[in-house]
Amino acid sequence: MKIKIQRYGTDFEIKEYEVDLQDATLLAVLNEIKTTQDASLTYASGCRSSVCGSCSVRVNGKEVLACGYKVKEGDLIEALRNVPLIRDLVVDMDKALSFNAKAKAWQSFVSKDVSLSQDDEKRNELQSDCILCGSCYSACPVYTVNEEFLGPFSLTRVWKYVSDARENAPQEKIETIQTNGVWDCTLCNECTLVCPQNISSKADIEKLRSKSVIAGYSDPNFASFGGGFGFDGSPIF
Repeated sequence: MKIKIQRYGTDFEIKEYEVDLQDATLLAVLNEIKTTQDASLTYASGCRSSVCGSCSVRVNGKEVLACGYKVKEGDLIEALRNVPLIRDLVVDMDKALSFNAKAKAWQSFVSKDVSLSQDDEKRNELQSDCILCGSCYSACPVYTVNEEFLGPFSLTRVWKYVSDARENAPQEKIETIQTNGVWDCTLCNECTLVCPQNISSKADIEKLRSKSVIAGYSDPNFASFGGGFGFDGSPIF
């Protein structure tokens, strides 16, 4: 079986490798290539159980976890997009992760007197499964035009805390995500399609938009049209 890997050291090069493995994960194939053919091949891995997210790469243009993806003939493997490339399939996630801080994606001012019901616990249970693999960040087309976009996984984490009944300062988080945040998302759903945990950042962003409207905010892009549209579709100025 032959596969191609986008290599990067000082220059970009697509290199083809042939391996004698069947029904193997991409991580197993990468290990085989590094062990028997090319010790310079560089990639990241950790748990080998689709839990740590460190082996996230792109195969044929789609983000996957190398430890879970089964390799096919002719696959093209590349590093994640929208993040600085260090070498081969290894990227620097520092900037991507920094958006969690910018979005204030943490629990603050927790009310200890609030008892959580089963419904409260279920409301943001799925968002807690995020493994920060960066797949949604790589798949997001907004970064091609706005490098300061807070991004899918940061906004998903904001929803996790805003929807928590124990959070006493949801308004502060809602205010933070108005710039380079919820209104910049195109709702294309690319983030949801590549999430290994089946988290829908698109749905979370839509819920954050609803919270924003309730808090008195509105889409600045809509406002630029002059105030909206009438029932007959004509613009209101």
